[in-house]
Order: sequence, then C-alpha cells, then structure tokens
Amino acid sequence: MSITTRPAVPADIATILGFVRELAEFEREPDAVTATEPHLHDALFGTPPAAEAVIAEQDGVPVGMAVFFHNFSTWTGVRGIWLEDLYVTPSARGSGAGKALLVHLAGLAVDRGCARFEWAVLDWNVRAIDFYRAMGAEAMDEWTTQRVSGDALVRLAGRN
Repeated sequence: MSITTRPAVPADIATILGFVRELAEFEREPDAVTATEPHLHDALFGTPPAAEAVIAEQDGVPVGMAVFFHNFSTWTGVRGIWLEDLYVTPSARGSGAGKALLVHLAGLAVDRGCARFEWAVLDWNVRAIDFYRAMGAEAMDEWTTQRVSGDALVRLAGRN
C-alpha cells in the first residue's frame, strides 16, 4: 500500500471537513466544529488564503490531512509553519501517512526558508506525543497556550 501526499484542491473540501469532524470527535469535542464547506473553501482557497492543506492518500484514497499556515518569529526575523491539524483515519494509522504529512510540511518549511515548524498536541494523546518525539520534535514545556474566544474576545475588543 502506497502513501502519497499532495496539496489539497477545492474538490477536497468535503473530505477535509469530514476529517475535521472526525478529529474533533477523537479530541472529545464533537460539537465544537462550526466550520462549513463554504468557510473552509474561503479559508483555504480564498484571496488571500488563510491556511493551506495537504492530503495523504493510500492507493489514491484520502486517509489523512494536514492544515497549516505561516506564522512569524520576531526572534529569527523569518516566518515559520504552524501545523493547525494533523489527522489520519484510524484504519490508516501506522501506515506511514502521518509521517508522510510531516515530511511534506518539513520540506515546505525548508523550501520556503522557514525557521520553525511547530504545533500543539493534547497532553493526554500519548501515542501522538511518542510519534512526534520519534520524528525529532521537542516539547516546549515552558510555554502554555493562551486563548481568548467567544464573549471574552468581544469584551476584550471593547465591543460588548
């Protein structure tokens, strides 16, 4: 069984949204997905796109995806790649699809002159953490993610 990766195209939107929903279920947040196909189409293929996606295929069938965008480091003075979501269907886990997606994105980071390739992982997802360590990733344990969303975002913006 052969794993290949390729940039997503507009015809992949329904597949990507399906993967996003499966990922949300895996991450114990099945009702958190509010994205629609039009949202994702605009985000991935609008002008300018907010993010990019890569599809992993096994013998021509989509089995995973990576959604990413560029971030920026003032310390290095150059951009990096932030991996927002990496997902491989349960039946394809262990097939090399996850590694192929990471290798694809690492190659893009190098080709685009990026200083970093970063992502977050849930602390309870030990299988993913072990996988990432095997790929050479290191934990940034001294950092914690902060988020403002929903009503708190509106209040912070002074728009309540």
